[in-house]
Amino acid sequence: MNNQPTTSLIQLEIEDSIAHISLARPDKYNALNVQMITELIEVFSWTAQNSVGVTGKLTAEDGTSNFRVLTLSGQGKHFCAGADINMMRDAGANTPEENRIDSERLDSLFNGLWSHPCFTIGMIQGVALGGGAGLIACLDHVVCKSDVKIALSEGKLGILPAVIGPYVYRRMGSANFRRHAMLAGRMDAAEALRIGMIDAVNDDLDISKVISEVRSTGPSAVTAAKELTLGFDRWNGDDESLRLWTLDFTSRMRGGEEGQEGLTSFLEKRSANWKPEE
Repeated sequence: MNNQPTTSLIQLEIEDSIAHISLARPDKYNALNVQMITELIEVFSWTAQNSVGVTGKLTAEDGTSNFRVLTLSGQGKHFCAGADINMMRDAGANTPEENRIDSERLDSLFNGLWSHPCFTIGMIQGVALGGGAGLIACLDHVVCKSDVKIALSEGKLGILPAVIGPYVYRRMGSANFRRHAMLAGRMDAAEALRIGMIDAVNDDLDISKVISEVRSTGPSAVTAAKELTLGFDRWNGDDESLRLWTLDFTSRMRGGEEGQEGLTSFLEKRSANWKPEE
């Protein structure tokens, strides 16, 4: 696996088929500046290109495992305090064209995580404000410490969570998004769990069971589940055409290499080739 990105404000550690990414700017509460955003975009892209979901192969040509799981965490006391204060200050002095470029960079960040072919897991402590909440919304499974505070805090500055909006909206639903975007206050772990912004509360941030579950599932099926969900989200045809689409989808998965391996291994009462040896 070649061309691993070089980073300084985030840390990338590879453990077999798992890519562990951590925000490494703890003295600034992992606030997002242009360099950190750029590094995250590059790492999300690189890990996606080297995932089983994209390559269709469990291993790369050099024998290393292609990625199946991506984890995201923040070093230090807080996960992510949102946009860096200097970046916010510069935004006020930028031209509309410059602010548009900044917004497009942010969109690439969040969409790169939301559409990532791997199963993505967040481990969250402290605060997750603004863009930090946006990162949470883009993850597939989020585990938080019990004292976490999450906020769509943009309204306190007279702006809106527009770029992160589509992802947060999908996470918590229309009414909850509207209410939290208007209030811009901090929600605790109980509220975040209640409205579906997070998936579990665990002070040890233990994700071992989730990883074991993911690694027992067909990696291409994990990626395809995101495609299936997006198809449901965007469907604007009638019910009959939707049913036909799902039939085509099922036929494609069953006839594929992974589907054949999964069905054959089940009938032969053996582990599928993607399951790690225990």
